Amino acid sequence: MTKFLIFLLFFSVFSFRVLAQPVMRDTSFAVHSTYIKTKKKYPEISIANPTTPNGVKIKTNIAYSSISKRELFLDVFYPKKKSPRGYAAVLMIHGGGWRSGDRSHNTPTAKLLAANGYVAVSAEYRLSTEATYPAAIHDLKTAVRWIRANAQKYNIDTTKVAAWGCSAGGQLATLLGTTNGNAKFEGEREYADYSSTIQAIVDVDGTLAFIHPESGEGDDSKGKSAATHWFGYSKTERPDLWHEAGPLNQVSPKTPPVLFINSSVDRMHAGRDDMIRKLNSWNIYSEVHTFPDAPHPFWLFNPWFEPTVSYTVKFLDKIFK
Repeated sequence: MTKFLIFLLFFSVFSFRVLAQPVMRDTSFAVHSTYIKTKKKYPEISIANPTTPNGVKIKTNIAYSSISKRELFLDVFYPKKKSPRGYAAVLMIHGGGWRSGDRSHNTPTAKLLAANGYVAVSAEYRLSTEATYPAAIHDLKTAVRWIRANAQKYNIDTTKVAAWGCSAGGQLATLLGTTNGNAKFEGEREYADYSSTIQAIVDVDGTLAFIHPESGEGDDSKGKSAATHWFGYSKTERPDLWHEAGPLNQVSPKTPPVLFINSSVDRMHAGRDDMIRKLNSWNIYSEVHTFPDAPHPFWLFNPWFEPTVSYTVKFLDKIFK
């Protein structure tokens, strides 16, 4: 009996330790290390870090989803002043190759969006170290539904929700919008009474197609690529998944207006021109702004940070105001 009790105690402690293990993080994409690397070619840059404007409130570390005891969190940046009609909301999605990065990377932009009359919601999502495609898009669809479920609390107009994403986040933001109304991408349907449809997309240097003549994704010649990690298969093993996750292949009349903000790195907007042709065929509005000679992670740094925010605000104002 004593041996059995010792076994039970050991098993309980072991199980708790296993369950308590933190989610494995890949910190290879971080603001400071990216700054040090980028500064070698662009010595004039500085990290964008604006102070919180007057009139902006922030609430952090809000659990928006629970999946197998794993909670996902978001931060909300919103105007203090109430609007009788409510504010448009912007779901913000960080980059990092679907494997790294952190929602805190969105904070500088989120502050300024809130100062300009938007409710900015910066959400984490499961990365490839934790779950492969399509987990991330399921999480973000849930985040959109959470926004609508909490609209009264944050003075949100539920008819006006946008997605803003950079790099991998740009691909995800665009996939969110191009799969409006597609039940296949909804996931476990938390907040099932609310819609995950978005009304505008801002894609900051995110690829639109994984298997495309312009794409650089999926080169595993020097080791497993970020996209291969995310899909769990190479593009030759499961090309169907790689095609499915390309927003270019999901464009339909339900796709909302799109703003493309790009660096000088052509492969980072693979499929953009083809997508614009599709959008035009359905008379869906789009804009393109490109920073000549800008590095891929330009949105994190001055002198590109404020123009990126400006392009975003003008586009959202055009669509929503």
